[in-house]
Amino acid sequence: MASTSTNQPKKLRILLLPFFATSHIGPFTDLAFHLTAARPDTVESTVAVTPANASIVQSALTRHGPVPGHGTVDIATYPFPTIDGLPSRIENLSTVKATDGWRIDAAAADETLMRPVQESIIKVRSPDVIITDMHYFLNADVAFDLGIPCVTFHVIGAFPSMAMIQLGTAGVGDTDTATVVSIPHFPPPDISLPVTKLPEFLKNQEMVHRFLHPMLSGLTKCLGLVSNTFLDLECDYCRLFVWNGHAKSAYFLYELALGLETSRKPFLWVVRDSKWSPPEGWREHVGDRGILIVGWAPQTAILQHPAVGAFVTHCGWNSVLETVTTGVPVLTWPMVFQQFITERFVTEVLGIGERLRSDGEGCEENQLIPASAIEQTVVKFMEESGWSGNSTRMKVELSMKAHKAVVEDGSSSCDLQSLIDDLMEARFGGEV
Repeated sequence: MASTSTNQPKKLRILLLPFFATSHIGPFTDLAFHLTAARPDTVESTVAVTPANASIVQSALTRHGPVPGHGTVDIATYPFPTIDGLPSRIENLSTVKATDGWRIDAAAADETLMRPVQESIIKVRSPDVIITDMHYFLNADVAFDLGIPCVTFHVIGAFPSMAMIQLGTAGVGDTDTATVVSIPHFPPPDISLPVTKLPEFLKNQEMVHRFLHPMLSGLTKCLGLVSNTFLDLECDYCRLFVWNGHAKSAYFLYELALGLETSRKPFLWVVRDSKWSPPEGWREHVGDRGILIVGWAPQTAILQHPAVGAFVTHCGWNSVLETVTTGVPVLTWPMVFQQFITERFVTEVLGIGERLRSDGEGCEENQLIPASAIEQTVVKFMEESGWSGNSTRMKVELSMKAHKAVVEDGSSSCDLQSLIDDLMEARFGGEV
C-alpha cells in the first residue's frame, strides 16, 4: 500500500509579550509583522497585550498594511492586574500620570501579579516560541517550566542595554551623587556621565538586586536576546523630531514654547497632553512660523519631509532609529530612565546631534531647561555654522546604512532569517 505525505512546512507559532508602554508595544508589533512577512507560510505571530492596549497593536498593524503572502498577525488579550492607586482602563505608561508610572513598573516585576495572567495566556495560546519583554524576566521561568523556547527582546538598542548592565554589575548605585562614572568594559570612546543622570534603579544597589539581577538571571534561561537595532549602527556594542511624551510639569512645555517663539525659526511641535495650552498671546506671536499639534502625529512621515532641518528629541530609542533612518540631525533633551545614556551614544559615538542644554542645565531627571537656553541652542544649531561637515556626512552615511540593512541580503534582513532558523531549530530540532 502506497503511503502519502503532505510535505507541508511546520508552523512556528510565536507569542510576543510586550511591556505596558506604547514605546514597547510598537516595536514588538513591528517584530511580529516582520517575522511573519519573512516566512508567511511558516510563521504565525500573536501579540499578547491587555485589553486597553489592543488598539495600539491594531494601529501599528494598520500602518504596515497586509502581511505579504497572506500571512496574519493575531492579537490576544489577557487581564490587566489590579494595581492599587491606578484607575480602571489605565494600562499604559503613556496614559498614566507621571507620578504613578512607578506603579506599572513595579507591577511588571511583581511575580504574584504578573505570573498568573501571563502564564495563563501562554498556556491558552500554547505557542512554539515566546518572545518576551525584558521587563518580564519572570517569563523565562514560565517558559522553562513549560518546555517552551524563550527569547528576550530589548526594544532599546545594544548601547543603552549594555551600558545599564555594565553600570549595574559594577555597583555604581551607592556612590556619591556628585560622582562622574565611566561605563566599564566599553570600546572607545570613553563614555562618562554623572550618577545623577543614571536611571533610578541604577542609583540604589537594593533596586539593582531587585530588578537587574533577576533580569540577567532570566536571560540565562533564554535561547537568546534580540536587540532593536541594526549592525552598522552599533557594531561594537552588538558584539560584546519636537516630541513631548511625559513632562513632569507644564513648566517644561512653557519654557519650550517661549524658547521656540524667541528663536524665530520655523517649527512643528507635537504635544501629547491635550489639556495643555501655550502661554497667552503665544500663537499670535508665532503666527504662521510654527505649527502646534496636540495629540498624536505621524512622526516618521514628518521626519521624512525635506523641510525638517532638526529634531528635538528626548532620546527614546524608537526616535533615535527613526532619525538615523531619515538622516535628520538632532538636539537632545533627555528626561528619564536610559535617555541620558542614549544621549551620549547620539552625541559622542554617532556624532549626529548636540545637547539642547549645556552640561550645567538639565543634568538630572525632569530638570527644567530655561527658555533662553533653548532659544540660544536652536538658533546656533539651525545656522550653517552650527552643524559641521563631518556630522552631516555621518548622518548621511548612517541613513544609507539603515536602508541597506533592511533590503534583501542586508544585515537586518539576514538576522531576521537567522532568528527564525534558530527558533525553528530550538522548537523542532531535526524535524524541520
